[in-house]
Amino acid sequence: MKRAYSVRNVLDAKFNTLEFDGEWLEAVGKPELGGSWMVYGAPKNGKTSLSMKLARYLTRFCRVAYDSVEEGLSLSMQNCVERTFGGEASRRFVLLNKEGVEELTERLSRRCSPDAVVVDTVQFLGLRWEEYKTLTERFPHKLFVWVSHVDGNQPEGRVAKKIWRDADVYIRVEGFRGFPVGRYMGGAPIDVDRELAERYWGMQK
Repeated sequence: MKRAYSVRNVLDAKFNTLEFDGEWLEAVGKPELGGSWMVYGAPKNGKTSLSMKLARYLTRFCRVAYDSVEEGLSLSMQNCVERTFGGEASRRFVLLNKEGVEELTERLSRRCSPDAVVVDTVQFLGLRWEEYKTLTERFPHKLFVWVSHVDGNQPEGRVAKKIWRDADVYIRVEGFRGFPVGRYMGGAPIDVDRELAERYWGMQK
């Protein structure tokens, strides 16, 4: 039987929180390093660019791996990295070339492995729910950010929908703007590209 916690135990518990500031603080709050997030949206609306922007921001606090399952090491991904990092080298960031669940598990089991992993996308990874549960339970102090395609206004597929419901933070991306919902307060929209977002949303009025 697992331990039961008193009110004092709960209030005295310490967590490894990320001291977000600026636009990410307004969007997400100060999250815990662990659990699952989801970024989802229709094609060509900026979900990969927003995920890469988040990955770069996370390097301020921890080591980050971006598993490009869908595009891999390609010209389009090179362009995305160049736009995001602006030619700046970061020792806290690595791009993974279409690593599957087994390879990812092996990588995360190593010493000095990444603290956060962005998986782009759930659909191309072919992730099963049991594999998701195994990963998150085996590595409870690592942050997983799952990028997902959509079917209508929700993540595409049964597994993606279950991850979405389980996520501590999810960000719906439309028109180069992310709309976050999470357990750490925040909630302010965050732009992938301000000019493109303002143009898109200005046309919706």
